[in-house]
Amino acid sequence: MNLIQTLRRQRLTPLLKQPITSSTRPISSSPARCEPRPAAPQKPQEIDPRWLTLTKHRIGRCMTFGLKPAQVHEAGEILRLIAKDWRELIAGSEGYLTDATRRGLYRQSVAWGEMESCILTAPGHVNNVTYVRYAETARVYFTRNLAVHVDPAHKREWMDLVSSKGFGIILRSIKIDYKFPMTYPDNVTVYHKLTHDPESPHSSQYAFHLQAVILSESRQRPAARVHEDLVTYDYKKGKKTALPPFMLEQFKTTWALQEKAKKFWQKRIVDIESRVRNLEVESWDRADAVEDMGTA
Repeated sequence: MNLIQTLRRQRLTPLLKQPITSSTRPISSSPARCEPRPAAPQKPQEIDPRWLTLTKHRIGRCMTFGLKPAQVHEAGEILRLIAKDWRELIAGSEGYLTDATRRGLYRQSVAWGEMESCILTAPGHVNNVTYVRYAETARVYFTRNLAVHVDPAHKREWMDLVSSKGFGIILRSIKIDYKFPMTYPDNVTVYHKLTHDPESPHSSQYAFHLQAVILSESRQRPAARVHEDLVTYDYKKGKKTALPPFMLEQFKTTWALQEKAKKFWQKRIVDIESRVRNLEVESWDRADAVEDMGTA
């Protein structure tokens, strides 16, 4: 056994002592060396926020170790796919609708003045309140998209929702989970989705919940997640009111599209995981693997 194989086995020995279960293993972790063939990835429920970065690192390790021309081509195809569809892979797999007729904010620039600053210190991360503004602005576009692109027959009704002319929606509460301190320069993309099936018996006739994801374009991962509780309100009567039929009908359609998008992009992630795992098994993670050290 040569030195490289000996070191590799010594490095992986501690991992083999730990129980490995597919239900707890992160989506981007690799199976143990004792597996002769790549295991079929489980359907992802929650994606590691750093999944894209980890996947790129895994491909990079394969290329550094040494790949044949056909394998190099396969690695390049996977990287091109990730670069083109990374927003859909991250957000679409959670049920967010990411096309141009549905998205809220798209690649909006982070301004220098949106960061916290102090006279005695340099600017820090984007101010926490700014994330609320991102979410609120994206929610207005969420409604506007329904009016302009999805349900133009009720355009006036949808547009009036963000005013106080008659029937509207009021934000009852908002909760933000910050994932990492975003800084300038960067761009943000924000998507909204319905949280509950509007036809569920647990859904309220007077309120609905939305979730939003604020993506950092530079990090290619969620910078924050937002939970919004909204109430339908009749400004003329001065009290809450039931969701009108036109809104309920579009929410039903939107929910169905969310579920379809979730299944589609989760399957794409499983496919990518399988392709990356095959590259690993065909390169550094095989019993007779010998690293390509190049020629003098």
